[in-house]
Amino acid sequence: MTAYFIQAFIYLCAAVIAVPIAKRLGLGSVLGYLIAGVVIGPIIGLVGTETNTLQHFAEFGVVMMLFLVGLELEPRMLWDMRNKLIGLGGLQVGLSTLVVMGIAMSFGYGWTIALTVGMIFSLSSTAIVLQTFNEKSLSKTEGGKNAFSVLLFQDIAVIPMLAFIPLLALPELVEKAQSLAQTAAEHHEEMSLVAGLPGWAYAIVVLLAIASVVVGGHFLSRPLFRYVASSGLREIFTATALMLVIGIAALMSLVGLSPALGTFLAGVVLANSEFRHELESNIEPFKGLLLGLFFITVGAGINFEVLFANIAPVLAMTFAVMLIKALVLLVLAFIFKIRGSDRWLFALSLAQAGEFGFVLLSYTVQNHVIPTELAQLLSLVVALSMFLTPGLFILFDKVILPRYEKTENTREPDDINEKGTVIIAGVGRFGQIVNRLLVTNGVKTVVLDHEVQQVENLRKINTKSFYGDATQPDLLHTAGIDKAKMLVIAIDDPERAVGLVEYIKHTHPHVIVMARAFDRRHLYRLRNAGADFMVSETFHSALNLGKHALIRLGVHPFKAEQQRATFYETEVTHKDTLYDAWKQVTEDDKYLVHYRDMFIQLEETLSAAMKDERYRSFSKMERGWTPPPKNNHTEFSQSENDEA
Repeated sequence: MTAYFIQAFIYLCAAVIAVPIAKRLGLGSVLGYLIAGVVIGPIIGLVGTETNTLQHFAEFGVVMMLFLVGLELEPRMLWDMRNKLIGLGGLQVGLSTLVVMGIAMSFGYGWTIALTVGMIFSLSSTAIVLQTFNEKSLSKTEGGKNAFSVLLFQDIAVIPMLAFIPLLALPELVEKAQSLAQTAAEHHEEMSLVAGLPGWAYAIVVLLAIASVVVGGHFLSRPLFRYVASSGLREIFTATALMLVIGIAALMSLVGLSPALGTFLAGVVLANSEFRHELESNIEPFKGLLLGLFFITVGAGINFEVLFANIAPVLAMTFAVMLIKALVLLVLAFIFKIRGSDRWLFALSLAQAGEFGFVLLSYTVQNHVIPTELAQLLSLVVALSMFLTPGLFILFDKVILPRYEKTENTREPDDINEKGTVIIAGVGRFGQIVNRLLVTNGVKTVVLDHEVQQVENLRKINTKSFYGDATQPDLLHTAGIDKAKMLVIAIDDPERAVGLVEYIKHTHPHVIVMARAFDRRHLYRLRNAGADFMVSETFHSALNLGKHALIRLGVHPFKAEQQRATFYETEVTHKDTLYDAWKQVTEDDKYLVHYRDMFIQLEETLSAAMKDERYRSFSKMERGWTPPPKNNHTEFSQSENDEA
């Protein structure tokens, strides 16, 4: 038992030290885990033979990850993705397999081995790519969405690969395996429901297993979760979620299918369940920890003796595989019209081999398709390509993306052929609403934005706007700042917003400047720069939502409005005091004291108002403040959905 505690401590300690350092250096958590594994394994030797066994356990993190991915995908969403899923994903797997197969055959390998190697290297790392996309907020980009479609198809494609690989068994490897079968059977016998079954019976068992997952997930999961939820014990719900994932994984293993794909299917089935979010919150911590452990074992499992003995061929194969896949992906990006930096993100993010490569390599050895010696070399290629993947993301962030941003920024500003009473700088979700309100009341506006796509989107809905950086004096002059009465600043960059206020108040003091602030301190900076009116972008909406939350919880609408007004009045009363305290930069504690005092007074005022009998009696008499209908959910439901 002591040995297990020590090993667990070593793995966790390595992760705790390496991952935060890697994140601070901008390398990403995945590379941190891989480096931690290399350090405690091949370099220091703190872990050894147990790494391979532990890796099989850690692979369950991939199983959980695909279950969570499935939970995010409704069947309708899969149908909507069918073109990219089958077209883009299918072509990527097919072309990558054929190209790698052709190169392998040119080096003298038989077509069965070459085809198997091609299938293994056609897959990318779902774990690394999705986790990196989430960390770098790339999931919503065009390149990220297309990469996700390909990863999804790859994960689904593993099922037919697992079914097809046994048909490629080499006779000489089968004979060798049969001579050792008696001894192996004495030491280990893996449980299976399909061992020794004829082909037709195997197919029926597999179909029944898949049908049980679909039918059970659709009809039995809801009564089960309602029963468990009625207990009110969170740990029992967590146990149920783990039971579900582990049970499905075990069932898939018993019928010879991939556990990860079985849980992915279960996730898709449960995507419409009302318990989806609860399942996600319970599985997420286990998934993250096991995925981290998986990456550590990948790093710790690199056999440096085999690597150094075959350093040239292993490195050559690694770079060749990544180059081939990147070129195939670039070609597909051109065909499917993925443009700009998204094209390179799509190609570089999927250029590595994936964690399913380890699964398929083990499966091919078990089914006598690839010799063990070759499988060891190929596993090194898979591991090294995964190890190099964070470097590809760094290349994208530091080299490729800045060049495309520079290219976009060098585009000449539009010719502004209009003048208006109000110039609006920045027309995102905030600036659009201001512009609509002014235009519908007959106010002539000139709309500026430095995002090309945003300008194009606005033009599609007949909102005339111009591309250009509103912080540039020449552009402001062309837009008519000399004769404009007002400038509305709603740009995304706080520093540029403050600088723009300072410039306008210095060169065009007659212009009224109204600015959007990101937070309280930004608001003070805008006021200090000379803005005539500032508003925190979330203050009024949060205050309004709070009022309606009170109403939904049974507080009378009059009293809720009174509480909202009290909150607002307290804020207004203290705004000058807080601003004066903020200006005394050397006495930051003084500002915090004022801030604390304001909220103490606010709490006292709100509590007193709730107990005030005058409001209670008045609210009964006031006919204008009657409770809203119980199912009235229409207020502010379209607050941001209409924006381009």
